[in-house]
This record gives sequence, C-alpha cells and structure tokens, in this order.
Amino acid sequence: MLDVGRNPARYLVTGGAGFIGSHLVEALLHRGQKVRVLDNLSTGKRDNLSFLSRLPEEAAGNYELRVGDVRDLNTVRKSTVGVDYILHHAALGSVERSVEDPIASNDVNVGGTLNVLKAALENQVRGIVYASSSSVYGAAPTLPRDEDQFPAPLSPYAASKLAGEHYCLVFAKTYGLSIVGLRYFNVFGPRQDPESRYSAVIPRFIDAALHDRLLEIHGDGLQTRDFTYVENVVDANLRAIEALALADSGGVFNIACGETYSVLDLVSFLSQLLGKNLRMIHTEPRKGDVRDSVAKITKAEQRLGYRPKTTFVEGLRRTIAYYRNHQGEMNDDRHLR
Repeated sequence: MLDVGRNPARYLVTGGAGFIGSHLVEALLHRGQKVRVLDNLSTGKRDNLSFLSRLPEEAAGNYELRVGDVRDLNTVRKSTVGVDYILHHAALGSVERSVEDPIASNDVNVGGTLNVLKAALENQVRGIVYASSSSVYGAAPTLPRDEDQFPAPLSPYAASKLAGEHYCLVFAKTYGLSIVGLRYFNVFGPRQDPESRYSAVIPRFIDAALHDRLLEIHGDGLQTRDFTYVENVVDANLRAIEALALADSGGVFNIACGETYSVLDLVSFLSQLLGKNLRMIHTEPRKGDVRDSVAKITKAEQRLGYRPKTTFVEGLRRTIAYYRNHQGEMNDDRHLR
C-alpha cells in the first residue's frame, strides 16, 4: 500500500472545520502533508481544529485556514491553486433540515460541488475524494446496500448527494478528472455536535444520557443503521487518495462496517457502557428517514483495501469518553448562550 506520508502533497479539505473534515485534517498533518481548509464556519467550528496547538511546530506550519463558501466559485478557484488533491466534505447535512429547506441543501451540496469540480479542472488538481452518503439508497428494497443498486432517495439531502455523485461521474468521463466517491453510513465519533436540533442520533443520545435527560426516539426505535466510527472513514479517505495517486481511480464505494443495529440496540449499549438505566420517549417518525440501512463493503475491501479498524462498541466507548472529558466545556458554552 502506498504510504501517503512518504509522498508529500498539498491537500484542500472543504468543510475541514467540521466533524469529519477536522479528523481528516489532523490525520494528514500527522503524516507530514500540507493542508488547506476551506470552511465558512456555518456548521464547522474553530474548536474542532484545537488539536493544532498540540502538533509539532513543523506540522502546524503546514496548515492554512481560508474562511469562505463553496457556493462562491471565485473563492473555490483561489483555494484550489497549487492543490494536488481535494477531499470535498463541505455540505449542508441533515435529512430533516433538507426537508425544511431543500433550496439551501441544493445550493451547498450540488452548486458547491459543481464549483469544486470546475475549479479543480481549471487548476489541474490531480484527484478528488467526494463525500457522499448512504442516504442515496433511500427505499431500495435489497439489504445489504450494494453500490450497483439503483438509488431511490427519500429526501432533498439524499437527492443532492446523488446529484453530486452524478456531476463527479460526468467530470470524470467528460473532462478526465480522477474522482473517488465514498458513501458514508451513519458516521459518529468525537467532535460531532450534540446540541443542534439537526444532530445525529449518537451524539444526541450520549449528551442526553450524561445529563440525565430523556432520549427522544423517532418512531418505534426498531429502525436499523450501520454505525461507522470516524476513524474508519479517515482510513477510507487515505486509501482513496492512494488509489488516486496510483491512477486507480473511479467509482463509488460504501464506507461502513457491514453490521446493523437498531436504535433500541444503541440505547442498550449506551446503558451498559454508562452504567445507567436510560429513559426514553417515543415521538413521530421523521419525514425522509430511511427505515433500514446496512452496507455491503466488498467493493471497498477489494479495490481500496479498506477494512473497518474500529468496531461499533469500541467507537461508542471512545465517543463517550470524549464527551465526558468535554462536558465542562459544553456546559460553559450553553451558559454563554
């Protein structure tokens, strides 16, 4: 396997101050790479990049932050000058938010992606990793989800991520850009914001449990997910970069663990790990939510050499530890609001 650390390059991480993006930035800097972040800080946070203060001076000097929006083509053009690879993670997430405001989701997720592709072409970027989503499968009846299945999105968010995939395919075939798409399945881990009403289920549940609040479950709780710890996603991105560097690019890959757990299973694991009897309340199902989701990861295993490094339960254990350690800081943030 090609060692990214032995092949120094300049990377642009769009959305690099976000949850997944910041983990990618940290991993690349630890490997001696030069990293430029483009983020408008609307959902990303400077606090997610606080690890920079703990890096050796040389590694920290390889980092640059540009506050800007992928919806502005000139901003993206300037940010891609001199860049070898782009990890495109800038997006407006959340199925629920997209149902409420589909125009905003389209503007960021589709228009922003098109700007990244156009700027990459103009500035002769060597390759792009596009962050897609398992939501593109939607109501497809067959489990596990296979990359060859016909997508059936249920929400504007899912439709926008699928549209981004199609634009990537067009730019690969028409213009010769080297692009790998990664369909993430329910990523979780440290730095994921638990406080927004659009937050994912795991940070919301951990935060509620640590503060002895009710866990709000949408629907009956029997809906299933392939929860994927963020370390696995970072590894997949590094492997995708290596594939691009070796000119073995193209296609879209499921990035998950290939295991399925219900929301009630999640509550049970959290109860065990926290040593608490957690209290729940059931509310109406959310519009656009997929009932069941689990990935087939054979293609990523064979083409990228991807293997999940961290199990669901171990990931939960690490995530709980993170939120426990940051509980005081989060309480201070709430007080300041």
